Amino acid sequence: MDSDNEKNSSDVQIEDAKFQDAKFKPRRTPAEQKEALDAALAIDPGVATWSARAFHMYLVTLVVCFCAGDSGFDGTVMGGINAMKQYQTYFGLSGSDAKTGIVFGIFTVGGVCGAIPASWVPDRFGRRWGMFMGNGLLMIGAIITAMADSKSKFLGGRFLTGFGSSIGGASAKSYLAEITPPQTRGAYLGFLNSFYYVGQMTATGMMVSTGNFSSEWSWRLPLFVQVVPAALNFLFVFFCPESPRWLYTRGKKEQATEILARFHSSNGDSNSPLVALELEEIEEKISLEGADKHWWDFRPLFRTRADRWRTFMVIIIGFFGQLSGNGLITYFLPILLKNAGVTSQHKQLVLNFVNSITSYAGALFGSFMVDRTGRRKNLLVGTGSLVVILAIISGLLSETGSAARANAGITFIYLFMVVFSFGWTAMQALYPAEVLSYEARTKGLAFLGICSQSAQLVTTFGMPSAIAALTWKIYLVYMAWDIFEWIIIYLFVVETKGLTLEEITEVFEQDNPRKYSTQKLGKR
Repeated sequence: MDSDNEKNSSDVQIEDAKFQDAKFKPRRTPAEQKEALDAALAIDPGVATWSARAFHMYLVTLVVCFCAGDSGFDGTVMGGINAMKQYQTYFGLSGSDAKTGIVFGIFTVGGVCGAIPASWVPDRFGRRWGMFMGNGLLMIGAIITAMADSKSKFLGGRFLTGFGSSIGGASAKSYLAEITPPQTRGAYLGFLNSFYYVGQMTATGMMVSTGNFSSEWSWRLPLFVQVVPAALNFLFVFFCPESPRWLYTRGKKEQATEILARFHSSNGDSNSPLVALELEEIEEKISLEGADKHWWDFRPLFRTRADRWRTFMVIIIGFFGQLSGNGLITYFLPILLKNAGVTSQHKQLVLNFVNSITSYAGALFGSFMVDRTGRRKNLLVGTGSLVVILAIISGLLSETGSAARANAGITFIYLFMVVFSFGWTAMQALYPAEVLSYEARTKGLAFLGICSQSAQLVTTFGMPSAIAALTWKIYLVYMAWDIFEWIIIYLFVVETKGLTLEEITEVFEQDNPRKYSTQKLGKR
């Protein structure tokens, strides 16, 4: 027994020596920074999965995730009620005309308009206040929408809902990226964005029942329920600790250290080598007088070559994450099912609910794999698979009249969303939040919102007319686009698996960040 203790003590001393050696190298390269992090993790592996402090982190994450449930409700509720005759009759809509595009798109317009406060509120008042304010506005908008007795009130409520969702969503992504441990950050942020489907499942499950109502409550009740996730975040967000990186920029180093120790160290020790390394990197990389203190200063997004590469990554995720074909299916699945031969409104709503469940399963699997397989591999495998699936759907639905082909086509539509969720859902929250530097993070995430909402405008305003004109050929258009996406991802997307936020900043300062990340860091 004494021999074993001596051996374990010797192993710890060796790892500690590695950590000390790696720690004190001046201006470490990203590879050296990763070596220092690995050495620190060997001494302090982080919070145990089933410990009380781990469950505290899980509860904090759950509260933050309600911000993602907000947007999941919106897209699915609108997709569901858009197919209801009760809703169409009340507002004089057909389900796939230009007026429908305006009803869908006004949420997106609100999100774009919310980008400026989304870039300022979290930096000025803290990440928690950003979530609190955003969800407060969203609740007001959802209530106005659910109670609307005219199309103008309905549009006004949806605008406010999109406005609040933009602020809350940007704050949530920043917060969770900055408080979670580097070795499990992918799973936490993946779970955040996957919660979108919890909102979807709740909404679609409710509409299976309310769709049978003959009254206007068939579509009003699902809109009211959109208030629930926003209210849960609104009520509990101040029970969560503030982002340690935001606290550091406000001169509250001791509080920042205590939070890092609580959620990152195996024994909650503020003197842990893991906490010490993270603090050292935070002090080196985060300026107390940075551009995050000025709401109007967007220079950190474009100032240097590294900044521009990071911003390009945000653009890729923002646009590709909405234009891969997922927006088509999320908003217009009932219409696509109708085109494929499913004419029963009840069956359309049931299939919409099933799609939410299967998509959520894919998103959760992708979230738990992204810290193992890496960011690039998830995107490349996911996007490449989407191309193949879209080709199959096009072939199956190119001819009408065959029930077998229609059913097979519907099956592959569902498979498309499972694969998309695996490859993209986690990345939409994770990747932009981690590649952006601290002073550019909330502004960059607000910019991400603009990119995503702009892409959604293409879908929501243009897609009703495109579906009517192209029918099954719409899948060929998305197939060609997804081939283009795969090429861009392969050439430019940088691997960030397993690095602290500050180490990722160093990777983007290399001559070719993508090449450096795959060749120097890709084998870790």
